[in-house]
Amino acid sequence: MSSSEPSSRRGMFLKLGVLLNGVAGLVLAVPILRFLFSPVARDRKPGYRAWVSLGSVGQFPAGQTRFATYRNPVVTPSDGETAGVPCWVRNIDGAQFQVFAINCAHLGCPVRWFPQSNLFMCPCHGGAYYADGSRASGPPERGMFQYRYKIEGGNLFIEAGDMPTPGAPGALASLSVRRSPWA
Repeated sequence: MSSSEPSSRRGMFLKLGVLLNGVAGLVLAVPILRFLFSPVARDRKPGYRAWVSLGSVGQFPAGQTRFATYRNPVVTPSDGETAGVPCWVRNIDGAQFQVFAINCAHLGCPVRWFPQSNLFMCPCHGGAYYADGSRASGPPERGMFQYRYKIEGGNLFIEAGDMPTPGAPGALASLSVRRSPWA
């Protein structure tokens, strides 16, 4: 065929098919690329790795476990009440703390603290945890998830924005951060 001949019906449909396949490929590529590059983009958002105050250290008496909430630092205006994230704060000896995610390590149900038995109990499948967050019984295969914490200026801060899970940096209690008042 020479370029002076008009395009055939078959050629026109071929070009239209290539164009539509290109558009469909582009539409599918956008969410896939966003998923692949989300760790890079997530670290750039302000507040993602923010330290959030749970309040003064005096709110958490030594030897007790208390319920606390904080506002998720990565929120949108439509989040409303769901931006409040609950957690359990255990003051071990007045200077050392453990801050637990409220979620059971089995399926994520909210656990409750029972001071009478010194246990965290999960109502969904009967999981139980000791006061230090380690597994006592039931289906969970590990202890409770813990947030990293620090104390500055008499306030207790946790590293929020990331749900503490086995792969997260705040998953291990040994990673808790303590800062001296003069640092």
